[in-house]
Amino acid sequence: MTMNIPGLVVMAAFYLLILGTGIWASMRSREEEKKWTGDGIEITLLAGRNINLLVGVFTLTATWVGGGFILGIAEATYNPTLGAVWALMPVPYVLTFFLGGFFFAKPMRENKYVTMMDPFQQKYGNVLATALIFPALVADVLWVARTLVSLGGTMSVILDLSYIYSIIISSVVAIVYTLLGGLYSVAYTDVIQLILIFISLWVCVPFLLTNPHSMDISVTAYNQSFQAPWIGKVELNEAGKWFDDFMVLALGGLAYQAFYQRILSASSYTQAQVTCFASSAFCLVLGVPSILIGAVAASTDWNSTIYGLPTPYERGEAGSILPIALQSLTPTYVSIIGIGAVAAAVMSSMDSALLSSASLFSSNIYKNILRKQASDREMQWVIRISVVVVGLAGTGLTFLDSSVLVFWLVGVDMSFTIMFPQLVCILFFKVSNGYGASLGFLVGILMRILSGEPLIGLPPVIRYPGCRLNAEGTLTQYFPFRTTIMVTSLLSILLFSWLASIIFNKGLLSEKWDLYKIKRKQKVPADKNTSENKEEASVAKQLLDTTSC
Repeated sequence: MTMNIPGLVVMAAFYLLILGTGIWASMRSREEEKKWTGDGIEITLLAGRNINLLVGVFTLTATWVGGGFILGIAEATYNPTLGAVWALMPVPYVLTFFLGGFFFAKPMRENKYVTMMDPFQQKYGNVLATALIFPALVADVLWVARTLVSLGGTMSVILDLSYIYSIIISSVVAIVYTLLGGLYSVAYTDVIQLILIFISLWVCVPFLLTNPHSMDISVTAYNQSFQAPWIGKVELNEAGKWFDDFMVLALGGLAYQAFYQRILSASSYTQAQVTCFASSAFCLVLGVPSILIGAVAASTDWNSTIYGLPTPYERGEAGSILPIALQSLTPTYVSIIGIGAVAAAVMSSMDSALLSSASLFSSNIYKNILRKQASDREMQWVIRISVVVVGLAGTGLTFLDSSVLVFWLVGVDMSFTIMFPQLVCILFFKVSNGYGASLGFLVGILMRILSGEPLIGLPPVIRYPGCRLNAEGTLTQYFPFRTTIMVTSLLSILLFSWLASIIFNKGLLSEKWDLYKIKRKQKVPADKNTSENKEEASVAKQLLDTTSC
């Protein structure tokens, strides 16, 4: 098989377009920086809190509609053991954006935080906040990995370009333009990328639906053809797992720094809300092509295609079903257009993860803990180094696993079970304190590890109701255990916070043991002596006035 030269030329042109947009945005960033009178870090990380509404909608949508979104939906729809009912991403994301707009945007935007970890640092102190930052950073590194896996697999299939080269080239381009202009570069390149995603995917769909190797997807949706019906089904004993996956995707996204980076860059709380609501509609529309592509792949007689038998699922290539379908079922020029969509999606998510992790490290760890006197110039270098380090770490992980869904679910899982309950408590429950947060954090991590994870080969120690072997012979939890862990962690935070508050405020334990300084300052009451003093002062004033007369 020879290398696809026209495809390489198109991809080179695409990368140059993105890089050029990033350079242009970086020049605008420097112009704004000259006018800016506040903290310079806000220009790089939050675009001066004055991002345009339309650009804000594009960048928030593009952050969520990444390579994992496009390829993950197609993979789940095609997989005969799952089906479209398990391709959950678009609908939970609507819930993510609506909850974010209604409840989370206001306290975050009105308090003018720089990152989502600021409230933790202000209330709990640096030590605990640093511990809580760690899972957020790990989630971002996994985000980078899953986006690169999706692009590497696609380019290697369609362009016959080495998987390693595909990933390295894409990683370098995303790192470079993120380094150049911070959120300005990320946001404006997201506009170009989202337009490319929309056009490219919808151009490919008609060719796939009318290809001669596939049956009508309306027929194969509910009837056995070349494999199980692509619509899929949720058995009663799988309902708990389906609900669990839905909740992970819907609420896990609310604990990502990338989400709040867009919220905090808005010029007002109202604009932040509108950004969230508009983005939810885009997510739904952009999820449809991937479902259709997965459905066509499930309705295809692969023996009659250039791909041949065994099928992609039997070869363990379900994670690359979108590029395989494009290559096998559409003309060459159409498949090249399709890879442009995947590349755009990958870039739009990867740059967000890079800047997100750089924000957490530079603002919450370096600026607030290590070097409080750091200059704006020094902070710019810290941000750049952070972007490179996270980019390299994510790139390295891509060689460990080729499944988009693995990185997707593990990353969001960590945000949901550990970070989401912490964020809810600190924003909406005044009773929460460092003691409750510490114990809730430990409870969440311990329960999650003991619950096991078949995706990474971790066997369960805690076996919830319905725990059994799946079709691959792996012990799997079918109970909504991650939602259970999240709720347990949340209740642990509140319970232990309340107990600690009682212990120290009632004097049951000496104040010298109060590491988080939660003992309330006692207000001086307007007691009898104070009242008497006021009366005496009043009488004295009257006597003085009389004497003067």
